[in-house]
Amino acid sequence: MESNAGVFVSQADRLLHVALSQTKMCLRQGCVQQYFAAVVIAVKSRVSVIARQEYVAEYSGVTGRMDYFPLFHDIRQSRCLIVGGGSVATRKARQLHQAGAYLTVVAPEIDADMEALAAESPHHQLVNRRWQTGDMTGKTLVIAATENREVNRQVSETARQQLTPVNVVDDPELSSVIFPAIVDRSPLQIAFSTGGEAPVLARQLRTQLETLIPANYGRLTRFAGRLRERVKQRFDTLAQRRYFWESIFEGPVGEQVLAGNEQTAEQMFDEQLNATDNKPATGEVWLVGGGPGDPDLLTFKALRLMQKADVILYDRLVSEDVLALCRRDADYVYVGKARSNHTLPQEEINHRLVRLAKEGKRVLRLKGGDPFIFGRGGEEIDRLAEEGIPFQVVPGITAASGCASYAGIPLTHRDHAQSVRFVTGHLKDNSCDLPWTELVNPAQTVVFYMGLHALPEIICQLLAHGRAEDTPIALIEKGGSRQQRVITGTFETIVDQCQQAGFKTPTLVIVGSVVTLHKSLKWYQGAE
Repeated sequence: MESNAGVFVSQADRLLHVALSQTKMCLRQGCVQQYFAAVVIAVKSRVSVIARQEYVAEYSGVTGRMDYFPLFHDIRQSRCLIVGGGSVATRKARQLHQAGAYLTVVAPEIDADMEALAAESPHHQLVNRRWQTGDMTGKTLVIAATENREVNRQVSETARQQLTPVNVVDDPELSSVIFPAIVDRSPLQIAFSTGGEAPVLARQLRTQLETLIPANYGRLTRFAGRLRERVKQRFDTLAQRRYFWESIFEGPVGEQVLAGNEQTAEQMFDEQLNATDNKPATGEVWLVGGGPGDPDLLTFKALRLMQKADVILYDRLVSEDVLALCRRDADYVYVGKARSNHTLPQEEINHRLVRLAKEGKRVLRLKGGDPFIFGRGGEEIDRLAEEGIPFQVVPGITAASGCASYAGIPLTHRDHAQSVRFVTGHLKDNSCDLPWTELVNPAQTVVFYMGLHALPEIICQLLAHGRAEDTPIALIEKGGSRQQRVITGTFETIVDQCQQAGFKTPTLVIVGSVVTLHKSLKWYQGAE
């Protein structure tokens, strides 16, 4: 397990870079819905990774722990207590005032700005004295913003005893709730937090997002809210309504609202609503390559479809960081396969893809690497084509390319290898019967997928067919992820090295003289 804060911030920065790049592309193309989805990806990517203090190394599902549960709270006309009367307390009071709360401010000294804020509402109260336990009675929320930590601790303890949410400014340890950074396009609001670890970082991110999200998104949100009931009456299912709204936000209606032409937009809305059949939605299956593990390596199209799917069937080799970018309220189905241990047989996966699509679902079949390179994607779309199910295939960076690049091993090089061959070390019948005579050319790089368990047999066969004992070989475990490990050796040494290092699947095997370049070209450290 990793818990180093710097690692999480670095990973979050990479995710944010991917997502914000997509927002800019969508904005240039005028894609309203895609732009909004990309912004959401940016926020979720940056926040979810920073907030996570544990990373589960096994790629078996969405299991990352959140330190705080994000929750929007209606505090209009609710009495809130602020202990403290200085500038920090005033900043918190102003946020609560904007949310419609009734404030009680208790402090021996109250500055002029706080007095001016209190004068804006007859419901605000200023109490010039020290805090007392009875001040807590009947309060919805408590803020401790004094310069005395002992006072703040007493406020925190009393609030917790009374099961009242309490925030102690700049002291997460004493807080049961924290104030997020907010991008306000009311009624659209985006709130995010670093869990109190780096509030300045959260504010910097907020500044970036303020420039990316148009102010008129609030208008678009209100427009949708006003017409929501019409859509409910027109369509029977949630899926139909969701698809309709996506077409509205993505198309000319959304553009007209953002341009301020709401009357024209509503006319177009009614025309589109009346022209849309109230029939079961047509399902579709998307086979998407998730790459070797680093979410930076996803394509823009993969990100877009990952956010639109109703159901996600994902493999063991899909990294948690990639899975975290998928739509959060989709249904997740784990269909991972390990050697001789399949969660679902391939035929059952094929059947489930067909059944879900016929139910009108948009199904994401998310695979590690590339769907068409030892990913059994061809078998799956064979069945879809037989059943007349619409499908798309989105390529991903295959493990050979991604892992080799992250290990600093070029698969071809003028001085070492003029060709490269991808082969599997694990056949359908669990054998390792390969065309060995074609794999022993010293001017060729050979990459074995799923070759760890068959490593002794692979080496034995290559030696028997003419390769030398000093042939360079590399093993790359969980390549492209933060858990990446690489060992290099020769046919004579690699099995012992592998056992000593305790390598486990997924591990890629690379054979050829290009492996000797790893020492001088490696750039990505991973877990080494």
